[in-house]
Amino acid sequence: MKIGILETGRPPGSLAQEFGDYPTMFERLLGPGFEVERFDVEAGALPSDKHAAYLITGSPAGVYEPLPWIEPLQEFIRSAKESRMVGICFGHQVMAEALGGHVEKSSKGWGAGLHRYSMIRNEAWMDGANDIAAPASHQDQVVIQPPNTEVVTMSDFTPFAGLAWTDRPAISFQFHPEFSPAFAKALIEQRYDIVPDPDAAIASLDAPNDNARVGRWIRNFLNGESK
Repeated sequence: MKIGILETGRPPGSLAQEFGDYPTMFERLLGPGFEVERFDVEAGALPSDKHAAYLITGSPAGVYEPLPWIEPLQEFIRSAKESRMVGICFGHQVMAEALGGHVEKSSKGWGAGLHRYSMIRNEAWMDGANDIAAPASHQDQVVIQPPNTEVVTMSDFTPFAGLAWTDRPAISFQFHPEFSPAFAKALIEQRYDIVPDPDAAIASLDAPNDNARVGRWIRNFLNGESK
């Protein structure tokens, strides 16, 4: 399968050298069977030919910022309704904003560390889990649910943590299944002065996570497969 990874940001400092950039993390998460083409969206690169699927990465940017690449990305999202699409963190937010929802800098502040989410809807590409744990790193949140979506997972901190669209083949998650615990810890250390209780957030990442499980879900979805 040919998949376009829309890179909307890079790890801060030297973390990309140690852990890889975000497209590399997603390639590791998805495993073999995908022909990946990268697009540097911040530099204005968007696909000109059709791919079977697209994956939109995380970013330090906010969807509401007046950056020149955000509106073209939203236009692309609206136009690519026949291809499968997956959004993670910023990708989740920009898909929601582009397709009729709304994103804001949350008054709840930063979410960091290992967060637990309840599964409230079982899609065909899932496996019947009741809850999952995955790394989180965000201050912005979807605050108005886009039309034509079902909420598939949520928490008290993040009510719209996972969405599945009903009018197009698209899903998105606020959390980061592509983050290894080591990278998630290093990211918190980079933001030590702004993340609340950073030591507790770092320690939480020693608990078991469901990254591999969510990776299988995304793989199933991209391949059009059930569990």
